[in-house]
Amino acid sequence: MTSMTPPEPHTEPTGRYHVSPGVMLTVTSLFSIVLLSLHIAEDIVLGFAPGGLGNLAGIAILVVYLCGALLLRDRRTGLVIVLLGSIIAVGMPILHMRGAGVGVKRSAGAFFFIWTLYALGVSGTFGVILSALALGRKRTG
Repeated sequence: MTSMTPPEPHTEPTGRYHVSPGVMLTVTSLFSIVLLSLHIAEDIVLGFAPGGLGNLAGIAILVVYLCGALLLRDRRTGLVIVLLGSIIAVGMPILHMRGAGVGVKRSAGAFFFIWTLYALGVSGTFGVILSALALGRKRTG
């Protein structure tokens, strides 16, 4: 007779590993932070945003988003910060597709600029979904 040992915390009974929602949210948030920083740099290089000390506010926003994703990820405050950061990520393609950035197709950096917009839209939307689900679990749990 064989003894039944419980499966490891992040495995299914079949032995396959799965990723916890918290890890998915952290990775998605980190990806969005990298994309947002690249996108802000592109905005400056392509002339959509001025360079200078005013960009320190953007750095501060990304630091708060990073703290929410890494330091506060198991708290409601961290989930709200990640939700807001994800909404900002979703907003970038909306802002640029409606006005600023429409004429970028004629510049040398057009492909990467448009790719980051699409990737921000996808990662931001996924981050909104994951953080909303996590906040819902916090509320009921």
